[in-house]
Amino acid sequence: MIINEFGQPVGDPIPGWTPRPLPSKINLVGRQASVVTFTDEHLPGLFSATCGQDNDRLWTYMLAGPHDSADRLAAYVASIRVRALPLAIMVGGEVTGIAALLNAVPANGSIEVGSITYGPDLAGTRAATEAMYLLARHAFDDLGYRRYEWKCDSLNAPSRRAALRLGFAYEGTFAQHVVVRGRNRDTSWFAITDTRWPTLRDGMERWLGPQNFDEFGQQRLSLDAFLTTVPGADQP
Repeated sequence: MIINEFGQPVGDPIPGWTPRPLPSKINLVGRQASVVTFTDEHLPGLFSATCGQDNDRLWTYMLAGPHDSADRLAAYVASIRVRALPLAIMVGGEVTGIAALLNAVPANGSIEVGSITYGPDLAGTRAATEAMYLLARHAFDDLGYRRYEWKCDSLNAPSRRAALRLGFAYEGTFAQHVVVRGRNRDTSWFAITDTRWPTLRDGMERWLGPQNFDEFGQQRLSLDAFLTTVPGADQP
């Protein structure tokens, strides 16, 4: 905090700040997962991974879905593309889920990860965590953003838990924020800032490292064990 000439507190200056670039074509490769710009070629794989009656529950908190045909899924992805950059999450060359970078405000250096839907084979896996790590690293280290957001329906307990597990700090809930499918949605907000990112990045990289997994792929220590020293991850 700085005190100006009128005795008022003002924010710290950001030397050399310039607006950040918008996200564009992405090809992020990790040990277990890759995240690439979504194309029509990914649609059959995404439909297979996330659609069908057994997967209807995956879409409860999304803006649309479940999708009972490839055409309906294509229309949903097209609606994301209008306002965001949809991304395919790949494991072993197969599409296992979708995410998007959205609500980018280059002048302020803020961007959001959202529209996240994991197929059952991806949910809860090392690859799912690595996909989120790859995207956060891209936002901060490649694009130079200052703030990385995660928002979800306040009733979506798995999404809230995932945000906290990944080190996002809970910032509050916007009551009666939006209307989705004719229903009220209170929205929980989470974020990582560039001041916290280096510590989070180090913890994620140590958790993802081969030394943290046994020969059966089971983790030796949880991600929480590597992120306990990161400040700001308040519970909702």
